[in-house]
Amino acid sequence: MTMKKLIELVKETRKIALDSGSAHDIEIKGTADFVTKVDYGVQEFLRPRLREMYPDIQFMSEEMDNSGVDMSGRVWILDPIDGTTNLIHDYRMSAVSLGLAENGVPVAGVVYNPFSDELFSAERGGGAFLNGKPIRVSGAETLAQSLVSVGTSPYYKELADENFEVIKRLFICAEDIRRCGSAAMDLCYTACGRIDAYFERRLKPWDYAAGIAILREAGGCVTDISGAEPSYTEPSDIAASNGRVHSELIERIAGKA
Repeated sequence: MTMKKLIELVKETRKIALDSGSAHDIEIKGTADFVTKVDYGVQEFLRPRLREMYPDIQFMSEEMDNSGVDMSGRVWILDPIDGTTNLIHDYRMSAVSLGLAENGVPVAGVVYNPFSDELFSAERGGGAFLNGKPIRVSGAETLAQSLVSVGTSPYYKELADENFEVIKRLFICAEDIRRCGSAAMDLCYTACGRIDAYFERRLKPWDYAAGIAILREAGGCVTDISGAEPSYTEPSDIAASNGRVHSELIERIAGKA
């Protein structure tokens, strides 16, 4: 796999992603869960080109049936637009997120925000980059020194009381909290030190596969909220950090600290 070619390919989605007409061609999938013509457009742009470039690698995407995917092999994991609600509202915090997993573990990732033209990338053993420049996680040693990003699990309103109790605990012990609406961007912002930790429940593998590869190469840590490896076949509750505050983050989420 050539990262340069992969990066160039993902950047070609910018014209599709910035088409405001397509962004407002909306299909409702569920509570606060939308798909737009942009999502489908990015998916159908990347899918055949990836197949042509890498015919031996399987393809998984949010907007398709993934029942035939064998995660023990090599798999592209795509979220064509992570942050679709942001896209619909022109909030400009959305990303094309493309990860590569081998034997169920992310080994490479590209996350591209077409609005800011910021592209995060990483390949296992090669470091993490923002627009070609190396990035590293922050040096925060405690949550008291940390800016923590949180997710609200908007598709699962029934979790609101539990989620906001956790968010309250994190807010009380951290410098402050943020909510950007894109898991991929939250993971990349942790990777480059803009934030120090991130928590969100019920994320799907395409939300975090690419971001995990990038954050780990930047020196950070990503687990589920029990401290185990996230699943790449079903939803996971994600805890991510610069590594230094990870144990404290897990404890605060669990209400043990």
